[in-house]
Amino acid sequence: QVQLVESGGGLVQAGGSLTLSCVASKSYDVMGWYRQVPGKQRELVATFTSGVRTNYADSVKDRFTISRDNGKNTVYLQMNSLKPEDTGVYFCYAAEYFNIRVRRDYWGLGTQVTVSS
Repeated sequence: QVQLVESGGGLVQAGGSLTLSCVASKSYDVMGWYRQVPGKQRELVATFTSGVRTNYADSVKDRFTISRDNGKNTVYLQMNSLKPEDTGVYFCYAAEYFNIRVRRDYWGLGTQVTVSS
């Protein structure tokens, strides 16, 4: 059974920092983070592909850092210089490629991040 368990969310003042963690039940080709606020679509924050390539949303570049511990099947999101607009539910994401065309996505339950002004 696939499991993605997030931790590390909370309330922080603007300019502060938080670190999110996501422990997976196994290794995946892609792991990362998305976030969602009420009334909006879930959006990419950062992903780590094949243990090498990272991808960030423009809004978090230079402030957030994604990292991965393959030995622990864990992905981290270090969030610095947080802004109120970073508020949302952060979901851990994992993807498994069966071939070049077939991919299965997995999601955690989410962890709330609230940044006060």
